[in-house]
Amino acid sequence: MSLLAPRRPTRVLQVGDVAIGGDNPIVVQSMATADTRDPAATLAQIRELAEAGCEIVRVAVPDRRAAAALPDIVPNSPVPLIADIHFEHTLALKALDAGIHGLRLNPGNIRKVEDVREVVARAKERQVPIRIGVNFGSVAPMPAEFVDEMAQQGATQVELRAEWLVRSALGHIRILEDLDFGLTKVSLKAFELPVLFEAYRRFAALPNDYPLHLGVTEAGTPRAGAVRSATGIGTLLALGIGDTIRVSLTTDPVEEVFVAYEILKSLELRQKGATMIACPTCGRVEVDLFSLANKVDEFLATVREPIRVAVMGCVVNGPGESRDADVGLAAGNGKGVIFRKGKIVRTVAEADMLDALKDEIHKVLDERKNGQVDDEPDNRYQPARPSLRLTPV
Repeated sequence: MSLLAPRRPTRVLQVGDVAIGGDNPIVVQSMATADTRDPAATLAQIRELAEAGCEIVRVAVPDRRAAAALPDIVPNSPVPLIADIHFEHTLALKALDAGIHGLRLNPGNIRKVEDVREVVARAKERQVPIRIGVNFGSVAPMPAEFVDEMAQQGATQVELRAEWLVRSALGHIRILEDLDFGLTKVSLKAFELPVLFEAYRRFAALPNDYPLHLGVTEAGTPRAGAVRSATGIGTLLALGIGDTIRVSLTTDPVEEVFVAYEILKSLELRQKGATMIACPTCGRVEVDLFSLANKVDEFLATVREPIRVAVMGCVVNGPGESRDADVGLAAGNGKGVIFRKGKIVRTVAEADMLDALKDEIHKVLDERKNGQVDDEPDNRYQPARPSLRLTPV
């Protein structure tokens, strides 16, 4: 029995060749930081993101020069692109003419109804989805009557902010629905995680099947931002909420893709590349485990196939504590034990540990390609399993 709540049912949207929602895998997205007005620099970054595993890339379209560059970018992109547009409807039209695969556009921010109608008609004609993205930091101010209404209900500040995010999104959605447009994806982002959780839970409980894009806005620099994003996005995914994710970090966006996949791998929602298990070290460690783990991590960055690798500092508990690893190393007392699924396969000298581990990883991957690998764990090391189950919305 899975510990995760059942995934919220949604309609399926097609962004280029990437399917979103329904039973499709959670999609990893990021955003280019290169200046869209420079096609060469933008495409170079898009290719880096694609190589890292990013499946959809959003590009900023702040002005006409950026829009004019899209015909040189979109046809040459290895992944579908989303045009990030605010206020100016003509930029959306130019992006659609350039063959953009999706729009990030809040129709309520466009002044004239006829302008919205023109964009929606063009998007519908070309079957291009629109993501409505509301961020608490940029939504319209709360009207006094709304604040009074929530106060009469005894709402907390978290509930007040979350409900305003939901109502803001519903206002934009209503505009699209009135124009008979249903290729819609929604995000309700906030920096404060309690507001984020409450907003998504409230929206997911409403009678709609719009796919949801998850993210923590302004999450911060890599260390703090990764923790905040993993907590926020991971919790919502565990509750069965979310169809696409973007980790927002103040750094190279390639790092966003890495963190996104680590979140998905941790929840066993997707497998991409290697997952490393490493002990936290203790007084029993007799080798330079920090250096060893970092070298293994660098090597695993080159491995594209899913594989679980353990690096343990104790030959006594190592194989048992990481029995689910496909291959691993337990080091100590001048030697290293190489094991698979908790089963010891050989012992090597300390100087040979790293190379021996790499050899065993290559061996497992080669055997998998030939259909020879035994993935059954050693039952002598069966750990206790928790009975905790998350409750869906």
